[in-house]
Amino acid sequence: MSNVSSTANDILACARTLIIAGGYNGFSYADIADVVGIRKPSIHHHFASKVDLVRTLVSRYREEAQAGLAALERNVADPGEQLRSYIAYWEVCIKDATAPFCVCALLASELPILPEEVAVEVRAHFRALASWLTSAMERGKRQGRLQLASTARIEAESFMATVHGAMLSARAYGDPKMFGTITRPLLDRLSSRH
Repeated sequence: MSNVSSTANDILACARTLIIAGGYNGFSYADIADVVGIRKPSIHHHFASKVDLVRTLVSRYREEAQAGLAALERNVADPGEQLRSYIAYWEVCIKDATAPFCVCALLASELPILPEEVAVEVRAHFRALASWLTSAMERGKRQGRLQLASTARIEAESFMATVHGAMLSARAYGDPKMFGTITRPLLDRLSSRH
């Protein structure tokens, strides 16, 4: 998406921060205009409606996530280490508050009120992440590097739910360390080297 202007990038970055802070209905174009330092009509020039803005944001988020997972697969051969690296990524984001919560996880909690165009993108993110996790679980089991208690798909869904739940707990307790406290036993259980 290199053809997106720097103003559009600023608008998207601001919207991402505001969604993480307060959800889909927790911000308006006026809030973005104040933060970015532009007028509301300028936002409408880039994104005709809030639905367009958030759909674009989630679509870009999905692309970034897919690129990150692909890089992880290229750079880390061991599926268990891939899972560990995935969790470590979120642990750093939560600790330094650069991305204290997955945008799609937060929006998933609001699915009943989301416009369908946004909901479709959020569901697609979860399907893609579950697919990648399932693949990592299958490879790890096949290579004898992961110990699964159930099918790879169920383990992947459980892993994803635990990671997102750990984000929620870290937020609820106001304690970034809570994320690692919850996810470490998950990694230990999956590790075949007990």
